[in-house]
Amino acid sequence: MAMTEGHPALKDIRVLERGWLSSNNVLISDETGLTVIDSGYSAHAEQTEALVRQALDGRRLTRLINTHLHSDHCGGNARLQSAHDCEIWIPPGQWSDVLAWDTDALTYAPTGQRCERFVPDHALTPGSSIELGGRPWSVISAPGHDPHSVILFDPREGVLISADALWEDGFGIVFPELEGISAFSDAAAVFDLIESLGARITIPGHGRPFVDMKLALIRARRRLDAFVADPTKHARHAAKVLIKFRLLERQKEPEKKTLAWAGRLRYLHMIQERYFASRTWQSWITEIINAMCQTGALRRDGIDLLNM
Repeated sequence: MAMTEGHPALKDIRVLERGWLSSNNVLISDETGLTVIDSGYSAHAEQTEALVRQALDGRRLTRLINTHLHSDHCGGNARLQSAHDCEIWIPPGQWSDVLAWDTDALTYAPTGQRCERFVPDHALTPGSSIELGGRPWSVISAPGHDPHSVILFDPREGVLISADALWEDGFGIVFPELEGISAFSDAAAVFDLIESLGARITIPGHGRPFVDMKLALIRARRRLDAFVADPTKHARHAAKVLIKFRLLERQKEPEKKTLAWAGRLRYLHMIQERYFASRTWQSWITEIINAMCQTGALRRDGIDLLNM
């Protein structure tokens, strides 16, 4: 975890740069208190609350905003809501799913990830504006990685909160593609939209804030072009991310237990059946784990798999 401050456009903004399993926390101060954007993964909820409480410095946490509802961005919602009685703002696309707490529709069950139930208070509607830190931020739809995701842009200071639509060195998995829904073109359109904003500094969902938008977009477009040319590359990458997510949380567990967990995971079976149907399940999942060990993402230690 690192704190990033100092850029003139980040006045009244603190970025808590978290490890990959948790999204960054963006803290914006104003006269009434503090707003937190994205709350990290549930396994780190206690740490998130401690970091936020330290940053409050006697002020009140008034709002918690989610750019989208993947578990690594809203896993701390319930903890912060319980501790601070703050309002929660979410994009409206899955409002009813959250109220019903439909863990299938919210993808927590099929991806094998956790999120404590929370209750939203307000919709963060694309096309609207919200005041944060005494200045207006545009709420912009950013489908691709997630069809319901939004990004936030402060046109006055040129600050972009890009969530998982764009990182300094890539972007989030384009999940609709894995489900057979065309969305690579949505991701490309969001890159074009982001380029048109002319941001001075970008705060991504993961990784440090960055100023070289031109280079970030070159990298992102090159990566997307490779996925479009060969969608199996994207599917294989997604499978590795899901397994890495498991080991990031567990750190160490018997390989047989990881394989048993993977065998119960609907999302992994969906990927294998859609993109690698010529392979048996066992040969395919073993090849994925072998490849992760070869690249150093995981390591075998006797009967165990270790996160690296």
